Amino acid sequence: MSKMFDHVVAEILGLQVRLMACQARLAQNTDSEALHDLRTTVRRLRSLLRPLRGLPGVDQLEGAAKAIGDMTTPLRDREVLAGQLFELNLDEAAQRRLAGEGVVFASVASSTQLQKLLAVIDAFPAFLRAIQHQGLVADLGKRIEKRLDKQWQQIVKAVHDPAHDRHRLRLLIKRARYGAEAYPQASRIKASMGNELKRAQDDLGHWHDLLQWLAQAEKQADLAPLAADWKRQLAEAERKSDKTLARLLKHIDKR
Repeated sequence: MSKMFDHVVAEILGLQVRLMACQARLAQNTDSEALHDLRTTVRRLRSLLRPLRGLPGVDQLEGAAKAIGDMTTPLRDREVLAGQLFELNLDEAAQRRLAGEGVVFASVASSTQLQKLLAVIDAFPAFLRAIQHQGLVADLGKRIEKRLDKQWQQIVKAVHDPAHDRHRLRLLIKRARYGAEAYPQASRIKASMGNELKRAQDDLGHWHDLLQWLAQAEKQADLAPLAADWKRQLAEAERKSDKTLARLLKHIDKR
């Protein structure tokens, strides 16, 4: 049991360092990947915390992490759209969406949401050690295994459902993948299955991006000429993701 507590504390400390590095990169606008890396780090933190729900301090830390996700989602969506416009050689339209990026990054770095997350995560290891020393959890390893297994069963059920919700399935796969990476010793997802899940996540992610762009095209006049091609790509992305999910289903059924 102590090994699992040690593992969680080590993961938390590593993520804390990454969050602080992302904050510094955003404050100085050093590179274009800082926002993405912040969001990825927060996502990994939330995946680490999800099996720990119900323990003291977890709700506060998870809530602080969620606030970062909510704040930065529109900013990241704009970045992804700008990247697509650059690929289409629509540099002026892309640059308009990135205008003032340095100021935006600095505002994220100094935001109350990020300050709170860093403060809460700094205190969290002490909560974990208190839980460990007081014996509040009989077996942390088994608790985590049980909750990771529940995540996996949700994916299995969703993939078997012919009327599956692509958006929900994308989120389930993302959670399970990051959960398996956070707790490799407790996960049922092997490397080969992890690769299949990543492929499905990537395909569903592209489908989701197209859906987002089409929604923006209804509101932004300069995107309207792109809507027809995006609709064609969306139909193709649906077909491709369905094939990927069918292959994933075969792998699941062979287990």
